[in-house]
Amino acid sequence: MALLSTVATILALGALSQTPPPAADAPAVTPPPSHWEGALYVAEPADPVLQDLEKAAKAQRKALADSREEVQKADAAEKQRERDNPKVLMGSLPADQIPGSPEEFGAPFFFPPVAQYLTGTCWSFAGTSFLESEARRLSGNKVKLSEMHTVYWEYVEKARRFVQQRGFSNVDEGSQGDGVTRIWAQYGAMPLEAYPGVLAEDGRHNHANMVRELKAYLRFVKSNDLWDEQLVLEGVRGILDRYLGAPPKDFRYGGKKWTPLEFMRKKLKVDPAAYVVLTSTTAQPFWKLGAYEVPDNWRKAKDYLNVPLDDFYAVLKGATEAGLTAVYGGDVSEPGKNAREDVAFIPEFDIPSEAIDQDAREYRIFSGLTTDDHGVHILGRLALGDHEWYLIKDSGRSARKGKHLGFYFFRDDFMKLKMLTLLVHRDALCGRWADKAPELCQAPEGPAGSRKGR
Repeated sequence: MALLSTVATILALGALSQTPPPAADAPAVTPPPSHWEGALYVAEPADPVLQDLEKAAKAQRKALADSREEVQKADAAEKQRERDNPKVLMGSLPADQIPGSPEEFGAPFFFPPVAQYLTGTCWSFAGTSFLESEARRLSGNKVKLSEMHTVYWEYVEKARRFVQQRGFSNVDEGSQGDGVTRIWAQYGAMPLEAYPGVLAEDGRHNHANMVRELKAYLRFVKSNDLWDEQLVLEGVRGILDRYLGAPPKDFRYGGKKWTPLEFMRKKLKVDPAAYVVLTSTTAQPFWKLGAYEVPDNWRKAKDYLNVPLDDFYAVLKGATEAGLTAVYGGDVSEPGKNAREDVAFIPEFDIPSEAIDQDAREYRIFSGLTTDDHGVHILGRLALGDHEWYLIKDSGRSARKGKHLGFYFFRDDFMKLKMLTLLVHRDALCGRWADKAPELCQAPEGPAGSRKGR
Protein backbone atom coordinates (compact mmCIF):
# COMPACT_ATOMS: atom_id res chain seq x y z
CA MET A 1 0.00 0.00 0.00
CA ALA A 2 2.85 2.35 0.82
CA LEU A 3 4.36 1.76 -2.61
CA LEU A 4 1.06 2.49 -4.38
CA SER A 5 0.58 5.64 -2.35
CA THR A 6 4.06 6.86 -3.24
CA VAL A 7 3.51 6.19 -6.94
CA ALA A 8 0.20 8.05 -6.89
CA THR A 9 1.81 11.05 -5.19
CA ILE A 10 4.63 11.15 -7.75
CA LEU A 11 2.09 11.01 -10.64
CA ALA A 12 -0.02 13.76 -9.10
CA LEU A 13 2.96 16.06 -8.62
CA GLY A 14 4.08 15.38 -12.18
CA ALA A 15 0.64 16.32 -13.50
CA LEU A 16 0.67 19.61 -11.53
CA SER A 17 4.17 20.49 -12.81
CA GLN A 18 3.24 20.11 -16.51
CA THR A 19 2.95 23.41 -18.59
CA PRO A 20 -0.62 23.98 -19.76
CA PRO A 21 -1.15 23.77 -23.53
CA PRO A 22 -0.99 27.10 -25.42
CA ALA A 23 -4.18 28.84 -26.46
CA ALA A 24 -5.46 27.96 -29.89
CA ASP A 25 -4.73 31.48 -31.26
CA ALA A 26 -1.23 31.81 -29.76
CA PRO A 27 1.90 30.32 -31.33
CA ALA A 28 3.41 27.39 -29.50
CA VAL A 29 6.61 28.36 -27.69
CA THR A 30 8.95 25.66 -26.58
CA PRO A 31 10.62 26.75 -23.39
CA PRO A 32 14.33 26.22 -23.36
CA PRO A 33 15.67 23.47 -21.17
CA SER A 34 17.31 24.44 -17.94
CA HIS A 35 20.72 23.60 -19.31
CA TRP A 36 21.99 22.77 -22.78
CA GLU A 37 25.10 22.39 -24.73
CA GLY A 38 25.93 24.36 -27.92
CA ALA A 39 23.93 27.19 -29.60
CA LEU A 40 20.16 27.23 -29.39
CA TYR A 41 17.54 29.76 -30.63
CA VAL A 42 15.30 30.75 -27.74
CA ALA A 43 12.44 33.25 -27.30
CA GLU A 44 13.50 36.60 -25.80
CA PRO A 45 11.08 37.60 -23.06
CA ALA A 46 9.51 41.07 -23.43
CA ASP A 47 10.46 43.86 -21.05
CA PRO A 48 7.25 45.58 -19.94
CA VAL A 49 9.10 48.66 -18.70
CA LEU A 50 10.80 49.25 -22.06
CA GLN A 51 7.51 48.58 -23.85
CA ASP A 52 5.84 51.32 -21.81
CA LEU A 53 8.68 53.75 -22.54
CA GLU A 54 8.55 53.00 -26.27
CA LYS A 55 4.79 53.54 -26.33
CA ALA A 56 5.27 56.87 -24.55
CA ALA A 57 7.96 57.94 -27.04
CA LYS A 58 5.73 56.98 -29.99
CA ALA A 59 2.84 58.95 -28.55
CA GLN A 60 5.14 61.94 -28.06
CA ARG A 61 6.35 61.75 -31.67
CA LYS A 62 2.77 61.63 -32.93
CA ALA A 63 1.84 64.63 -30.79
CA LEU A 64 4.80 66.58 -32.18
CA ALA A 65 3.90 65.61 -35.77
CA ASP A 66 0.29 66.63 -35.19
CA SER A 67 1.33 69.96 -33.72
CA ARG A 68 3.78 70.57 -36.61
CA GLU A 69 1.03 69.84 -39.11
CA GLU A 70 -1.29 72.25 -37.31
CA VAL A 71 1.38 74.96 -37.41
CA GLN A 72 2.04 74.31 -41.12
CA LYS A 73 -1.66 74.50 -41.91
CA ALA A 74 -2.01 77.74 -39.96
CA ASP A 75 1.04 79.22 -41.70
CA ALA A 76 -0.26 78.21 -45.13
CA ALA A 77 -3.65 79.72 -44.33
CA GLU A 78 -2.01 82.98 -43.22
CA LYS A 79 0.07 83.18 -46.41
CA GLN A 80 -3.03 82.55 -48.48
CA ARG A 81 -4.84 85.36 -46.65
CA GLU A 82 -1.91 87.66 -47.43
CA ARG A 83 -2.04 86.67 -51.10
CA ASP A 84 -5.79 87.19 -51.20
CA ASN A 85 -5.49 90.56 -49.48
CA PRO A 86 -2.20 92.12 -50.61
CA LYS A 87 -1.12 95.42 -49.11
CA VAL A 88 0.82 98.10 -50.94
CA LEU A 89 2.02 101.52 -49.90
CA MET A 90 -0.04 104.05 -51.82
CA GLY A 91 -0.29 107.82 -52.07
CA SER A 92 -3.41 109.82 -52.88
CA LEU A 93 -4.38 113.22 -54.25
CA PRO A 94 -7.39 115.49 -53.77
CA ALA A 95 -9.96 115.09 -56.52
CA ASP A 96 -9.57 118.71 -57.66
CA GLN A 97 -5.90 118.06 -58.48
CA ILE A 98 -6.67 115.14 -60.83
CA PRO A 99 -7.95 115.36 -64.43
CA GLY A 100 -11.64 114.58 -64.65
CA SER A 101 -11.78 112.31 -67.69
CA PRO A 102 -9.79 111.10 -70.71
CA GLU A 103 -11.86 113.35 -72.96
CA GLU A 104 -10.29 116.46 -71.41
CA PHE A 105 -6.95 115.67 -73.08
CA GLY A 106 -8.14 116.08 -76.68
CA ALA A 107 -5.98 113.13 -77.74
CA PRO A 108 -5.52 112.12 -81.39
CA PHE A 109 -7.16 108.95 -82.69
CA PHE A 110 -6.82 105.72 -80.75
CA PHE A 111 -8.84 102.55 -80.38
CA PRO A 112 -10.44 101.74 -77.00
CA PRO A 113 -8.16 100.02 -74.46
CA VAL A 114 -7.62 96.27 -74.86
CA ALA A 115 -6.76 93.98 -71.95
CA GLN A 116 -3.66 91.82 -72.15
CA TYR A 117 -5.12 89.44 -69.54
CA LEU A 118 -2.72 86.72 -68.31
CA THR A 119 0.24 87.60 -70.51
CA GLY A 120 3.45 89.56 -70.11
CA THR A 121 3.07 91.22 -73.51
CA CYS A 122 2.29 94.81 -72.50
CA TRP A 123 5.04 95.89 -74.91
CA SER A 124 3.04 94.56 -77.88
CA PHE A 125 -0.27 96.03 -76.74
CA ALA A 126 1.33 99.44 -76.17
CA GLY A 127 3.37 99.35 -79.37
CA THR A 128 0.44 98.12 -81.47
CA SER A 129 -1.85 100.81 -80.09
CA PHE A 130 0.82 103.40 -80.86
CA LEU A 131 1.16 102.23 -84.47
CA GLU A 132 -2.63 102.14 -84.88
CA SER A 133 -2.62 105.86 -84.05
CA GLU A 134 0.33 106.37 -86.38
CA ALA A 135 -1.42 104.51 -89.22
CA ARG A 136 -4.44 106.78 -88.81
CA ARG A 137 -2.17 109.84 -88.87
CA LEU A 138 -0.10 108.72 -91.85
CA SER A 139 -2.68 106.97 -94.04
CA GLY A 140 -6.04 108.12 -92.73
CA ASN A 141 -7.06 104.49 -92.20
CA LYS A 142 -8.52 103.23 -88.94
CA VAL A 143 -7.53 99.57 -88.62
CA LYS A 144 -7.65 97.55 -85.40
CA LEU A 145 -4.45 95.54 -85.60
CA SER A 146 -3.38 92.17 -84.22
CA GLU A 147 -1.16 92.30 -81.16
CA MET A 148 -0.58 88.55 -81.26
CA HIS A 149 0.78 88.53 -84.80
CA THR A 150 3.73 90.48 -83.42
CA VAL A 151 3.94 88.33 -80.28
CA TYR A 152 4.01 85.13 -82.34
CA TRP A 153 6.97 86.20 -84.46
CA GLU A 154 8.75 87.77 -81.49
CA TYR A 155 8.81 84.34 -79.83
CA VAL A 156 10.16 82.82 -83.02
CA GLU A 157 12.97 85.39 -83.13
CA LYS A 158 13.71 84.90 -79.43
CA ALA A 159 14.07 81.18 -80.04
CA ARG A 160 16.26 81.81 -83.08
CA ARG A 161 18.66 83.91 -81.03
CA PHE A 162 18.53 81.33 -78.23
CA VAL A 163 19.86 78.75 -80.69
CA GLN A 164 22.44 81.09 -82.17
CA GLN A 165 23.70 82.00 -78.70
CA ARG A 166 23.67 78.34 -77.60
CA GLY A 167 21.14 78.99 -74.86
CA PHE A 168 22.63 82.22 -73.53
CA SER A 169 19.77 84.50 -74.57
CA ASN A 170 16.67 85.48 -72.63
CA VAL A 171 13.39 83.86 -73.69
CA ASP A 172 10.45 85.17 -71.70
CA GLU A 173 7.26 87.15 -72.18
CA GLY A 174 8.79 90.61 -71.95
CA SER A 175 10.23 92.82 -74.66
CA GLN A 176 10.39 96.51 -75.53
CA GLY A 177 7.96 98.77 -77.37
CA ASP A 178 10.36 98.92 -80.30
CA GLY A 179 10.07 95.14 -80.50
CA VAL A 180 6.87 95.90 -82.42
CA THR A 181 8.59 98.07 -85.03
CA ARG A 182 11.39 95.52 -85.38
CA ILE A 183 8.97 92.66 -85.95
CA TRP A 184 6.91 94.77 -88.34
CA ALA A 185 10.03 95.51 -90.39
CA GLN A 186 10.60 91.78 -90.77
CA TYR A 187 7.10 90.28 -90.82
CA GLY A 188 4.68 93.13 -91.41
CA ALA A 189 1.31 93.61 -89.70
CA MET A 190 -2.25 92.42 -90.11
CA PRO A 191 -5.73 93.31 -88.86
CA LEU A 192 -7.05 91.75 -85.69
CA GLU A 193 -9.83 90.10 -87.68
CA ALA A 194 -7.23 88.26 -89.79
CA TYR A 195 -5.37 86.93 -86.77
CA PRO A 196 -6.91 87.24 -83.27
CA GLY A 197 -4.15 85.05 -81.82
CA VAL A 198 -6.37 83.45 -79.20
CA LEU A 199 -8.10 80.08 -79.41
CA ALA A 200 -9.94 80.14 -76.07
CA GLU A 201 -13.71 80.36 -76.38
CA ASP A 202 -13.88 83.32 -74.01
CA GLY A 203 -11.46 85.25 -76.22
CA ARG A 204 -9.16 86.12 -73.32
CA HIS A 205 -5.40 85.81 -73.69
CA ASN A 206 -3.79 83.30 -71.32
CA HIS A 207 -0.16 82.47 -72.02
CA ALA A 208 0.76 80.81 -68.71
CA ASN A 209 0.90 77.24 -69.99
CA MET A 210 2.28 78.22 -73.39
CA VAL A 211 5.25 80.03 -71.85
CA ARG A 212 5.89 77.19 -69.42
CA GLU A 213 5.95 74.71 -72.30
CA LEU A 214 8.20 76.90 -74.45
CA LYS A 215 10.72 77.27 -71.64
CA ALA A 216 10.68 73.55 -70.90
CA TYR A 217 11.25 72.78 -74.58
CA LEU A 218 14.17 75.18 -74.83
CA ARG A 219 15.71 73.81 -71.62
CA PHE A 220 15.60 70.39 -73.25
CA VAL A 221 17.24 71.83 -76.38
CA LYS A 222 20.05 73.36 -74.31
CA SER A 223 20.65 70.38 -72.03
CA ASN A 224 20.97 68.09 -75.05
CA ASP A 225 22.91 70.44 -77.35
CA LEU A 226 20.24 70.30 -80.04
CA TRP A 227 21.30 73.37 -82.02
CA ASP A 228 19.60 72.65 -85.34
CA GLU A 229 17.93 76.03 -85.84
CA GLN A 230 15.29 74.88 -88.31
CA LEU A 231 14.33 71.89 -86.16
CA VAL A 232 14.11 73.96 -82.97
CA LEU A 233 12.02 76.68 -84.61
CA GLU A 234 9.64 74.08 -85.96
CA GLY A 235 9.16 72.84 -82.40
CA VAL A 236 8.61 76.37 -81.11
CA ARG A 237 6.09 77.15 -83.83
CA GLY A 238 4.29 73.90 -83.06
CA ILE A 239 3.77 75.08 -79.50
CA LEU A 240 2.73 78.57 -80.59
CA ASP A 241 0.29 77.16 -83.14
CA ARG A 242 -1.48 75.09 -80.50
CA TYR A 243 -2.00 78.07 -78.21
CA LEU A 244 -2.25 81.07 -80.54
CA GLY A 245 -3.07 79.52 -83.89
CA ALA A 246 -0.87 79.68 -86.98
CA PRO A 247 -0.77 83.18 -88.53
CA PRO A 248 -1.81 83.22 -92.20
CA LYS A 249 0.69 84.05 -94.92
CA ASP A 250 -1.86 86.36 -96.55
CA PHE A 251 -5.39 87.56 -95.85
CA ARG A 252 -8.26 89.53 -97.35
CA TYR A 253 -9.14 93.01 -96.13
CA GLY A 254 -11.33 95.61 -97.77
CA GLY A 255 -12.01 93.30 -100.68
CA LYS A 256 -8.32 92.85 -101.46
CA LYS A 257 -5.73 90.18 -100.78
CA TRP A 258 -2.69 91.30 -98.77
CA THR A 259 0.54 89.96 -97.37
CA PRO A 260 1.45 91.40 -93.96
CA LEU A 261 4.35 93.44 -95.37
CA GLU A 262 2.24 94.84 -98.21
CA PHE A 263 -0.48 95.74 -95.75
CA MET A 264 1.96 97.61 -93.50
CA ARG A 265 3.54 99.57 -96.35
CA LYS A 266 0.60 100.28 -98.62
CA LYS A 267 -2.46 100.29 -96.38
CA LEU A 268 -1.04 101.52 -93.08
CA LYS A 269 1.83 103.48 -94.68
CA VAL A 270 4.01 102.83 -91.65
CA ASP A 271 7.80 102.74 -92.02
CA PRO A 272 9.31 100.96 -88.98
CA ALA A 273 12.64 102.67 -89.67
CA ALA A 274 11.08 106.05 -88.87
CA TYR A 275 10.84 105.36 -85.13
CA VAL A 276 13.47 105.95 -82.49
CA VAL A 277 13.85 104.98 -78.83
CA LEU A 278 15.26 107.37 -76.26
CA THR A 279 16.77 106.67 -72.85
CA SER A 280 18.25 108.96 -70.20
CA THR A 281 21.01 107.65 -67.94
CA THR A 282 24.41 108.91 -66.81
CA ALA A 283 25.76 105.37 -67.24
CA GLN A 284 26.32 106.14 -70.94
CA PRO A 285 27.42 109.21 -72.94
CA PHE A 286 24.63 111.61 -73.90
CA TRP A 287 23.63 111.95 -77.55
CA LYS A 288 25.18 108.60 -78.41
CA LEU A 289 23.56 105.33 -79.45
CA GLY A 290 24.02 102.52 -76.97
CA ALA A 291 22.56 99.42 -75.39
CA TYR A 292 19.64 99.42 -73.02
CA GLU A 293 20.78 97.07 -70.27
CA VAL A 294 17.63 95.25 -69.18
CA PRO A 295 16.61 91.58 -69.67
CA ASP A 296 13.70 92.57 -71.91
CA ASN A 297 16.15 93.99 -74.43
CA TRP A 298 16.87 90.38 -75.30
CA ARG A 299 18.23 91.36 -78.72
CA LYS A 300 21.02 93.33 -76.99
CA ALA A 301 20.18 96.15 -79.40
CA LYS A 302 22.59 99.08 -79.27
CA ASP A 303 20.58 101.77 -81.06
CA TYR A 304 18.91 103.45 -78.09
CA LEU A 305 19.65 107.18 -78.13
CA ASN A 306 20.73 108.39 -74.67
CA VAL A 307 19.79 112.03 -73.97
CA PRO A 308 19.79 114.32 -70.89
CA LEU A 309 16.64 114.29 -68.78
CA ASP A 310 15.55 117.79 -69.76
CA ASP A 311 15.72 116.88 -73.45
CA PHE A 312 14.14 113.49 -72.77
CA TYR A 313 11.10 115.16 -71.25
CA ALA A 314 11.10 117.94 -73.85
CA VAL A 315 10.84 115.37 -76.66
CA LEU A 316 7.78 113.87 -75.00
CA LYS A 317 6.18 117.26 -74.39
CA GLY A 318 6.92 118.42 -77.91
CA ALA A 319 5.49 115.23 -79.39
CA THR A 320 2.17 115.69 -77.62
CA GLU A 321 2.07 119.37 -78.62
CA ALA A 322 2.47 118.27 -82.26
CA GLY A 323 -0.38 115.76 -81.98
CA LEU A 324 1.91 112.74 -81.85
CA THR A 325 1.65 109.87 -79.41
CA ALA A 326 4.42 107.75 -77.88
CA VAL A 327 5.22 104.55 -76.00
CA TYR A 328 6.50 104.75 -72.43
CA GLY A 329 8.54 101.94 -70.93
CA GLY A 330 9.53 102.00 -67.29
CA ASP A 331 8.47 101.61 -63.69
CA VAL A 332 4.85 101.51 -62.54
CA SER A 333 5.41 99.71 -59.21
CA GLU A 334 5.37 102.85 -57.11
CA PRO A 335 3.49 104.21 -54.08
CA GLY A 336 2.33 107.08 -56.27
CA LYS A 337 0.50 104.75 -58.64
CA ASN A 338 -3.07 104.68 -57.39
CA ALA A 339 -5.32 102.51 -59.52
CA ARG A 340 -8.43 103.54 -57.58
CA GLU A 341 -7.90 107.16 -58.61
CA ASP A 342 -6.45 106.31 -62.06
CA VAL A 343 -3.30 108.32 -61.29
CA ALA A 344 0.46 107.95 -61.05
CA PHE A 345 2.51 110.71 -59.43
CA ILE A 346 5.52 111.15 -57.11
CA PRO A 347 4.32 111.72 -53.52
CA GLU A 348 6.05 114.27 -51.30
CA PHE A 349 7.04 111.46 -48.92
CA ASP A 350 9.20 110.06 -51.74
CA ILE A 351 10.88 113.16 -53.17
CA PRO A 352 9.56 116.69 -53.77
CA SER A 353 8.79 117.32 -57.43
CA GLU A 354 11.17 120.28 -57.60
CA ALA A 355 14.05 118.03 -56.43
CA ILE A 356 13.71 115.60 -59.33
CA ASP A 357 16.75 115.87 -61.60
CA GLN A 358 19.16 113.65 -63.51
CA ASP A 359 20.94 112.52 -60.35
CA ALA A 360 17.76 111.68 -58.43
CA ARG A 361 16.63 109.67 -61.42
CA GLU A 362 19.99 107.90 -61.74
CA TYR A 363 20.12 107.00 -58.06
CA ARG A 364 16.86 105.11 -58.45
CA ILE A 365 18.06 103.33 -61.57
CA PHE A 366 21.34 102.32 -59.92
CA SER A 367 19.74 101.17 -56.66
CA GLY A 368 17.01 99.18 -58.38
CA LEU A 369 14.22 101.41 -57.06
CA THR A 370 13.36 102.14 -60.69
CA THR A 371 12.92 99.06 -62.86
CA ASP A 372 11.68 98.33 -66.35
CA ASP A 373 8.42 96.51 -65.70
CA HIS A 374 5.67 97.84 -67.98
CA GLY A 375 4.88 99.52 -71.27
CA VAL A 376 1.97 101.89 -72.01
CA HIS A 377 0.73 104.17 -74.79
CA ILE A 378 0.94 107.93 -74.13
CA LEU A 379 -1.98 109.64 -75.85
CA GLY A 380 -1.99 113.29 -74.87
CA ARG A 381 -1.08 116.04 -72.39
CA LEU A 382 -3.10 118.37 -70.18
CA ALA A 383 -2.00 121.29 -67.96
CA LEU A 384 -3.71 121.35 -64.57
CA GLY A 385 -2.60 123.60 -61.73
CA ASP A 386 1.17 123.49 -61.32
CA HIS A 387 1.60 120.21 -63.19
CA GLU A 388 1.24 118.63 -66.60
CA TRP A 389 -0.64 115.37 -66.88
CA TYR A 390 -0.43 112.67 -69.55
CA LEU A 391 -3.25 110.42 -70.70
CA ILE A 392 -2.13 106.80 -70.61
CA LYS A 393 -3.74 103.86 -72.37
CA ASP A 394 -2.84 100.75 -70.40
CA SER A 395 -3.47 97.08 -71.20
CA GLY A 396 -2.64 95.94 -67.65
CA ARG A 397 -5.26 94.72 -65.21
CA SER A 398 -4.65 97.50 -62.69
CA ALA A 399 -6.01 100.00 -65.23
CA ARG A 400 -9.42 98.41 -64.76
CA LYS A 401 -9.73 99.07 -61.04
CA GLY A 402 -10.66 102.74 -61.25
CA LYS A 403 -13.38 104.87 -62.87
CA HIS A 404 -11.79 105.11 -66.33
CA LEU A 405 -11.28 101.54 -67.47
CA GLY A 406 -8.04 101.06 -69.35
CA PHE A 407 -6.74 104.57 -68.65
CA TYR A 408 -4.37 106.29 -66.23
CA PHE A 409 -3.36 109.90 -65.71
CA PHE A 410 0.44 110.14 -65.22
CA ARG A 411 1.81 113.37 -63.73
CA ASP A 412 4.94 115.10 -65.07
CA ASP A 413 7.05 114.26 -62.00
CA PHE A 414 6.28 110.56 -62.42
CA MET A 415 7.28 110.69 -66.07
CA LYS A 416 10.59 112.41 -65.33
CA LEU A 417 11.59 110.13 -62.47
CA LYS A 418 10.28 106.73 -63.55
CA MET A 419 10.10 106.73 -67.36
CA LEU A 420 13.06 104.76 -68.77
CA THR A 421 12.41 104.59 -72.52
CA LEU A 422 10.40 106.62 -74.99
CA LEU A 423 9.44 105.33 -78.44
CA VAL A 424 8.48 108.15 -80.83
CA HIS A 425 8.36 108.98 -84.49
CA ARG A 426 11.66 110.60 -85.37
CA ASP A 427 9.83 113.82 -86.30
CA ALA A 428 9.43 114.39 -82.55
CA LEU A 429 13.23 114.36 -82.23
CA CYS A 430 14.72 115.54 -85.48
CA GLY A 431 13.02 118.91 -85.81
CA ARG A 432 14.84 120.39 -82.83
CA TRP A 433 17.73 118.03 -82.16
CA ALA A 434 18.72 116.88 -85.66
CA ASP A 435 22.28 118.14 -85.29
CA LYS A 436 22.74 116.16 -82.07
CA ALA A 437 21.41 112.87 -83.49
CA PRO A 438 22.78 112.63 -87.05
CA GLU A 439 22.80 108.81 -86.93
CA LEU A 440 19.02 108.86 -86.65
CA CYS A 441 18.02 112.09 -88.35
CA GLN A 442 20.31 112.19 -91.36
CA ALA A 443 20.47 108.51 -92.31
CA PRO A 444 19.12 107.89 -95.82
CA GLU A 445 15.73 106.27 -96.16
CA GLY A 446 15.29 102.93 -97.86
CA PRO A 447 12.75 100.15 -97.80
CA ALA A 448 10.72 100.02 -94.60
CA GLY A 449 12.89 98.93 -91.74
CA SER A 450 16.13 99.15 -93.67
CA ARG A 451 17.66 102.31 -92.15
CA LYS A 452 21.04 101.73 -90.55
CA GLY A 453 20.90 100.86 -86.90
CA ARG A 454 17.42 99.41 -86.81
